[in-house]
Amino acid sequence: MYDMFEYENEFVRKGYKNLAGIDEAGRGPLAGPVVCACVIMPLNQEKIIDGVNDSKKLSEKKRLELYDKITKTAICYNIVEIDNKTIDKINILNATKLAMAKCVNDMKEKVGYLLVDAVNGLEVKCEYLPIIKGDSKSYLIACASILAKVHRDKLMEKFDLIYPKYNFKKHKGYGTKEHIENLKKYGNCEIHRDTFIKNFVS
Repeated sequence: MYDMFEYENEFVRKGYKNLAGIDEAGRGPLAGPVVCACVIMPLNQEKIIDGVNDSKKLSEKKRLELYDKITKTAICYNIVEIDNKTIDKINILNATKLAMAKCVNDMKEKVGYLLVDAVNGLEVKCEYLPIIKGDSKSYLIACASILAKVHRDKLMEKFDLIYPKYNFKKHKGYGTKEHIENLKKYGNCEIHRDTFIKNFVS
């Protein structure tokens, strides 16, 4: 197994304080916002949360359990949403970078160094390191990935109550066969990303 603390330990040894991890959820879906989470966690052994990993590798039940533990244990965290209209206007990569910048720069605690899941070119007020597949290599990024994923899933479940015919609670806005069939049948709704669905809706 990859050492989830290799990067954290390196920057602690270099004397950095307030190490943070950041990740997003929702770059690929056809509907809903992209959500970014940034988190500063205590790194002393007794406060490490067992079971933290890339959110995509965890069951929904495990993610919810870890979400509660992370939010209760975190020194500081912030979650930012960028809506579908903005995604259509500036594209998903720029929307992701905007979410990340807002997330970091609006943290109540100043971030000393930031570990990022793969994204570069961020306008943040601190040094940062992009790590390929960082959510499975860094404890802090993995914590952020869980916060972002759970927050976005909860949002999509709320949208399901407003737009029940799309079944957002099941697919969370991703382009499943059912979702695409419903798009073709009913057309788009207020939270669909027009630039993502142009091949499905005339």
